[in-house]
Amino acid sequence: MAKARLLLFDVGNTNTKIGLADGTGLLASYVLPTVQTDTADGLGLRIMELCGLEGVDPAEIETLAVCSVVPAMDPILIGAGRRFFSRRVLFAPGDLEIGLENRYARPQEVGADRLVTAFAARRIERAERIIVIDFGTATTFDCVLGEAYLGGLICPGVLSSARALASGTAKLPQVTLEVDISDLHIGKSTSDSLNQGLVFGFAAMVDGLVPRLERAMGGPARVLATGGLARRVAAASRAVHEVREDLLLEGLRLACPG
Repeated sequence: MAKARLLLFDVGNTNTKIGLADGTGLLASYVLPTVQTDTADGLGLRIMELCGLEGVDPAEIETLAVCSVVPAMDPILIGAGRRFFSRRVLFAPGDLEIGLENRYARPQEVGADRLVTAFAARRIERAERIIVIDFGTATTFDCVLGEAYLGGLICPGVLSSARALASGTAKLPQVTLEVDISDLHIGKSTSDSLNQGLVFGFAAMVDGLVPRLERAMGGPARVLATGGLARRVAAASRAVHEVREDLLLEGLRLACPG
């Protein structure tokens, strides 16, 4: 493994993705549940374990960078960075320059995760128009035109939709999202009906919304999908050009100094 010098954190409401990177790219990534009642020591020890698995000496880490949508996790990360790495933690976008013009009506309202993934897409794609779809707790569509972040859409998430169904329906089976994506068929069981409805339903949402966003942007766009469920839904979609599961971590890496 190349020498890692960056420790990156994508802190979401459900999971936290941790990446090790050098100046050329992401070297390894892990996904842990986001635990808002965690301690700096507890989180720090788990990070040290991951470094050990990858053969990384903590002293090699030069920068810790975080994109967080969970404010309660921020002091935990700061404490872990200070105690285990003797480093100040840099937060996006406040401590890191995200080189996009933010055209949101109230720029401060844009989630850090949406800005960082849009920035990453801009840096790795040549297309003038880009749409980034993030399949996380919510499903977000973010539009980039040239060097500007235009805004986008916020829709229900796949798993949050499944949980909403289950909360009011005692007999619904567990969602697996395992389907044959070659074509939709009529479900012959509750499990099959539910999984197909979620995968093909969200794929149809993507295929319906992307052309409308392209019209609003003035022309065809390059469509990237990211997030933990991106690959499953994108496989059933005609609109997605590429899946980049670690797009946010890549954006953090590109925004880090040096």
